[in-house]
Amino acid sequence: MKTTHIILVQLLIWFIPAQAAIIELKPGDSIQEAVNQAKDGDTLKLLPGIYQEHEIIIRKPLILIGVDFPTIDAMDKGNVLIIAAENVHIEGLRIINTGKSNLDDSAGIKFFDSINCSVVNNLLEQTFFGLHFSNSSNLTIKNNKLISKAEREFQTGNGIHLWKCKDSFIENNFIQGHRDGIYLEFVTNTESNHNMVLENKRYGLHFMFSHDNSYYKNTFKRNGAGVAVMYTRNVLMKENIFEENWGASAYGILLKDITDSEVVGNIFRKNTIGIYMEGSSRTLFQENEFNQNGWALKLMASCDQNTFEANNFIGNTFDISTNGSVVLNTLTKNYWDKYEGYDLNKDRIGDIPYRPINLFSVIVEKIPSAVILWRSFLVTLLDRMEKVIPSITPENMIDNSPKMNPYDFRTANS
Repeated sequence: MKTTHIILVQLLIWFIPAQAAIIELKPGDSIQEAVNQAKDGDTLKLLPGIYQEHEIIIRKPLILIGVDFPTIDAMDKGNVLIIAAENVHIEGLRIINTGKSNLDDSAGIKFFDSINCSVVNNLLEQTFFGLHFSNSSNLTIKNNKLISKAEREFQTGNGIHLWKCKDSFIENNFIQGHRDGIYLEFVTNTESNHNMVLENKRYGLHFMFSHDNSYYKNTFKRNGAGVAVMYTRNVLMKENIFEENWGASAYGILLKDITDSEVVGNIFRKNTIGIYMEGSSRTLFQENEFNQNGWALKLMASCDQNTFEANNFIGNTFDISTNGSVVLNTLTKNYWDKYEGYDLNKDRIGDIPYRPINLFSVIVEKIPSAVILWRSFLVTLLDRMEKVIPSITPENMIDNSPKMNPYDFRTANS
């Protein structure tokens, strides 16, 4: 983080001309007029107070810095800042009350065709979209707080929205109450880390057609669903926390048609479904903790060549369920708290294989209302018989090397 900040400052210094001026504005002054009169590389310093203005257009390298978070109030009209330029830095502003329109995606700060820009340490409240970027690159989006109090999904846009962008950092932001916390579409080579994303209406983080990205050490809590990764390849998902994403169809992660990715060192805790995946291939799931979820993993029959290795499954109602009998994935060396085998040779590996799919999970997958029979004596009896003589559950969904004791991953997120 420090390295990123140093690089950012160095870049700003590099691009600021030696004769750059500092222009102070006070409430009542026009920000747009100051922008028009400023020269490339000048700094506009906004003193504390309220500035009622919207549709402020910036087309030159500038620095906007607020002193004690001056407020720019758009009075429910359109966008606040619209930027199409290189080397623009915005810091320390409080931006409120944009318009609410899906036609122009009204936003607190909107960038088009921009390069080497940064948005740092700003507060955005009651904006439709918070930060909106299109066709831009080399962006730094850091330490911002974005809060929407919309009650329904259609009443708000996304907190941080990137479309057709690349080579950017989204770091240490707080995002609450938007449609998607962070939305990435046609985005490449971008990192999202240390963000707190909670109580957003749809997804905490949403990938669409966005390859070669990574997100790590984020927390996704009480969103409609934690993260959705769709139609994407080569994504690193590492050391995140997916927590309390409850609801009829809520997930920690939804993986749909993704390939060649890694899900490593994450914690899935108290979600309706830890991971739901379909049409996904060649992905490694390793050193993850699945704890107290309804379903730890829903693995649809359309998935293949995925490997689940050295994960902990503890306290979940169902460890795994599926919708087919063909198994084209590998389970190995996982810890299953429901395993009842033994270890006579003391190598810490169970001597008999473990079948993580029980009969009742198959029944519930086909007849969801049957869940009311969970924990009944009849279900327990049928499940025991199925484990002895598998007839309905997929015979090849099996871990031949179950661990006798849970792993101690000791991740930074634990």
